[in-house]
Amino acid sequence: MENNFLNQARQAVQNLTNRNNRQNQPDEKELQAVHDAIQSAYEQSTPEEQQELQELENELRTHHQ
Repeated sequence: MENNFLNQARQAVQNLTNRNNRQNQPDEKELQAVHDAIQSAYEQSTPEEQQELQELENELRTHHQ
């Protein structure tokens, strides 16, 4: 069974990335919410999923510095 938290984290990062591409910068609360979603998913994930979550965290940092 796939980790629902992982799916939520993927979607949250995708939404922020799409928003950023439209020149609408997210605020700190939105960034924190996405980070929290990634952390929640990490706690419930397999080692392979943890690797993907690390990549999502890196993508979040890259797009929203």
